[in-house]
Amino acid sequence: MPNLVAVIMAAGKGTRMKSKLPKVMHSLAGKTLIEHVLDTVNQVGIESPLVIVGHGREVIETRISDRAELVVQTEQLGTGHAVMQALPYLDGAQTVLVLSGDQPLLKTETLQALIESHEAQGVSATVLTAFMDQPFGYGRVIKNEEFVVKIVEEKDASIDQRLINEINTGTYCFKGSALKEALVKITTQNAQGEYYLTEVFDVLIKLGEKVLAYCTHDSNEALGINSRGQLAEAEAILRDRILDHWMSEGVTVVDPSSTFIDADVELTQDVTILPFTRLMGKTMIAEDAVIGPQTSLENCAVGCGSEVTYTMAKDAVIGERCHIGPFAYLRPGTKLEAEVKVGDFVEIKNSWIEMGSKVPHLSYIGDTHVGKSVNIGAGTITCNYDGVNKHPTKIGDNAFIGSNTNLVAPLEVGEHAVTGAGSTITKNVPARALAVERSQQMIREHWHKRKDEIGG
Repeated sequence: MPNLVAVIMAAGKGTRMKSKLPKVMHSLAGKTLIEHVLDTVNQVGIESPLVIVGHGREVIETRISDRAELVVQTEQLGTGHAVMQALPYLDGAQTVLVLSGDQPLLKTETLQALIESHEAQGVSATVLTAFMDQPFGYGRVIKNEEFVVKIVEEKDASIDQRLINEINTGTYCFKGSALKEALVKITTQNAQGEYYLTEVFDVLIKLGEKVLAYCTHDSNEALGINSRGQLAEAEAILRDRILDHWMSEGVTVVDPSSTFIDADVELTQDVTILPFTRLMGKTMIAEDAVIGPQTSLENCAVGCGSEVTYTMAKDAVIGERCHIGPFAYLRPGTKLEAEVKVGDFVEIKNSWIEMGSKVPHLSYIGDTHVGKSVNIGAGTITCNYDGVNKHPTKIGDNAFIGSNTNLVAPLEVGEHAVTGAGSTITKNVPARALAVERSQQMIREHWHKRKDEIGG
C-alpha cells in the first residue's frame, strides 16, 4: 500500500446551506468544494483518497467516483465516527492525512509542509493550526511550546479557553498505527454527544505520545463552508488568489474587482481581460487576445490575437486573429477558424466557419459549414429546423450571401455563388451561379392621395 493516504470527511448534510445538495457539492470558482479538496490532495501525491460519504452520497458518487474510493457512513455520529469507517482501509505503517471536504482554500504547499513536518519530527500526530482574530466556532488549540496539550471544541471550552486565538483547522497528519489505536478508545462524553475526532489527541497524549502543531500563516485556509455567506466569502478569497496568480504570469486584468476567472481557466502572457468579464470552466485564452468588456466565456478556446467583446459563448472554439462582437452569441459546437469576423447581434450554433469569412451582423447561422472568405449579408438566416429534425447547410468558398437571405436547409451553396438580397433559397445553388428569389414588385402610384380619400 502507498505510504501516504488521505481520508476526506464529506458525509455531512450542511443544514445551514438550506439546500437539496450535499454541502460539498456546492460550487466555488467553477468546481465543487470536494473537487477543490481532491485537487489539492492529488497535488501532494495522493491519487485515490478515501472519501467518507453519507448524506447525498449518490450525487457525490456521480461526480467523483473515478477520483476516489468512497466509504459510506450510514449514521452521522461525528467526525471521529466518520474516520472510524476508514479503519478497514488503513495500514498501521502509513502516514494518514485527514481533512474536511468543505475546506476548499487549503493550499498544496501547506499540506506538503504539514506532511513533511510530521514525518520529520516522528510524532504520532500533527495538527494544522491557524491564528484568527475572530476564532468563534472553532476548536481552540492548547499548547506547550510547539506540542499540543489539548484541543477544546467551542461548545466545551471555558471562558479563558475561548480567548485563545490559535484554532484547529480540522486537518491532521497521523501515524497510521497511532490513529487506529486511539480511535477505538474515544467516547461520546461531550456537549454534542458525538464521537469527536479531536478526542484522539487526548488519548494519544495520555499514552505519552507526542502531538505536534504546525501553523499556517494564511488563516483563510481554515475557512470551512457551512453557509451561503461563507461560500461567498470563500469565492472572494479564491477569486483574488486566481487573479493574483494570472497577473503575476503576465496577464493584464484591467479591473480585478469586476473580473471573475474560474479555477480551471488557462491564460497566456499578454492576454488582456477588460472589465465585467467572466471566464468559466476549462476556457483557454492564447497570447495577445483581448477579452471583454462584458464578456462571458465557458469552456471556450480563444486563439492568439483575437478580440472578443460584449459576447456570450459556451463550448466554442475561436481561432487566431478573430473579431467577435459586440453582442455576439456563440453556442455549443461553434468552430471559427483564423481571421473570422462575427459581428453585432449574430448567433452561431453548431457551425464551422473557415478562415477569413465574415458574419457581420443580425444573422443566425445554425448547423452550417461556411467555407473560406465567405461574406454573409446582414439579416441572413439559416432555416435549419423543420419542426422535427435539424438539417445542415453548406456554403462554399468565396460565396456571397446577400442581405436578408433565408437559406432553407438541407441546402448547398457552391463556391463563388451569389444570392440576391431578400431571397428565400430552397434549392442548391451551383458554383459561380446567382440565385434570386423574389415576388414581383408592385407599385401603386398616388397611393397616399387615394388612402386619404378612402379614409374620409
